[in-house]
Amino acid sequence: MESENVITTKNNTSTKRIGDPIIRVSDVSKSFGGVQALDRVSIDIYPGEVHGLIGANGAGKSTLIKILSGDIQQDSGTVYMDNQPLNIDNPQDAYNLGFSFIHQELSLIPKFSIIENLTLGMSKPKRLGLIDWKTARRNAKAVTERIGLEHSMDTPVSSLSVADQWLVSIAHSLMRNIRIMSMDEPTASLSEEESNRLFKVIHDLVNDGVSVLYVSHRLDEILTLCDGISVFKDGVCVLSTEKSQTTKQELVEAIVGGRMADSIVPEDIDFSSKPIVLETRNLTQGSKVRDVSLELHAGEVVGLGGLVGSGRTELANLIFGMEKPDSGEILLEETPINSKTPTSAINSGIGLVPEERRSQGLILKDSVNFNINLVSLKELRLSSILPFLSRKKSASVSRTIIDRLQIKTPSIHTSVLELSGGNQQKVVIGKWLTKDLKVLILDEPSRGVDVGARGEIHGKIRELANSGAGVIVISSDNEELPLICNTVYIMAEGKIAGILRGSEITQDAISYKSYEHFIEEKGSKK
Repeated sequence: MESENVITTKNNTSTKRIGDPIIRVSDVSKSFGGVQALDRVSIDIYPGEVHGLIGANGAGKSTLIKILSGDIQQDSGTVYMDNQPLNIDNPQDAYNLGFSFIHQELSLIPKFSIIENLTLGMSKPKRLGLIDWKTARRNAKAVTERIGLEHSMDTPVSSLSVADQWLVSIAHSLMRNIRIMSMDEPTASLSEEESNRLFKVIHDLVNDGVSVLYVSHRLDEILTLCDGISVFKDGVCVLSTEKSQTTKQELVEAIVGGRMADSIVPEDIDFSSKPIVLETRNLTQGSKVRDVSLELHAGEVVGLGGLVGSGRTELANLIFGMEKPDSGEILLEETPINSKTPTSAINSGIGLVPEERRSQGLILKDSVNFNINLVSLKELRLSSILPFLSRKKSASVSRTIIDRLQIKTPSIHTSVLELSGGNQQKVVIGKWLTKDLKVLILDEPSRGVDVGARGEIHGKIRELANSGAGVIVISSDNEELPLICNTVYIMAEGKIAGILRGSEITQDAISYKSYEHFIEEKGSKK
């Protein structure tokens, strides 16, 4: 029986949905304290289909996946597999059923080789009482060839691109007989070419009968790749349909309930007469950043476009003091600075929202309150003499940031680890809004953020710029930069490959400039 909360569409003719579902979620509910995370959710997942899960951060997607993975148990309702009710009491139960879960932050051991990661946690073939690595390698090789992973088995995972790390995670799942694979935001840090490569692997998996549960905020991707789509809002599955029966607009309306905060396209302003708050002159670090010179003016939002691996993040790390340049200068308000550490950069008035929020931007086990106030401890001291902090002040600051960014959390004392990925991102951004910054750098600010919250974050970026700060935004989403940037520097192989200003900033122009360097280089070799 379907939940009365579900809006169903008319039947369709997809050949993917013949016969019975492999997984049927029926009237499943789950609450945490006073928060209803899932409310009588019902969805069907069919054999050999890609089923998209979409919705705002905190809408219930992760909670459903945690129930399927055995990390938590539902309060009521039933999960069926092949029409038989399941008891998934722990992750081992899910493992035994043939379920595999690949999270946005990949569970790989960077220092281990590919073969060591592929066989991690699995019983290995033995010979004469010892691990038979020859057989293990042969089994692993068959899997890596199946998905097009061409690196040596002895390659450390830390040296692989994010795309290849995803393939290692998929290969790890395929080392056993799986029936369902869940992927959480797999293309968030991938280039278009890398994403297409991953899509081919997914198509091959479903052709072999594997069902894929696909979580993404990229609606164009969902409509291209998925067969079935389920939309979550406030713990309710408000729409369950097939892609042939819906539109992008219908999905957006279902996600945000018709109340989406629109991004405001910036005016075409000439910033050349405004004060320069940050400047780099011939900044160089090996082959990662090469002779980069850029200017950021007061009130300006500068974008860094280009392909993944073009040097954008490395440039941000140099400015923020996480790395040291080989040569060149960084000037803040026309004065050379030497940001030897992130602390010195912060003291100078520079903030950074990193791409890897979980490992670099948050202390996950600590509270929302602690993380929001992490960079403002000096301002929260009871006096300039005593080292004690004011709990009243810190709580007030946290509640203000939570309200400004609409962070969904039961309490300021809730562990950040318990929040959804998008709300974790808001906490990372929110902590910098407590500072009087001159420059804020945001690396992939919309990564893992739903379509409704994206406009809100863009609004806060513009609000910060309007206050006189300079903002640098790094984004692999070429649709995002035209919405918020006054100037965009395109990077390729560590160098500035082009500059777009005002009305020149379009999705097509960014894409062309990102590849133009390689087209010209290829032509010069002919």
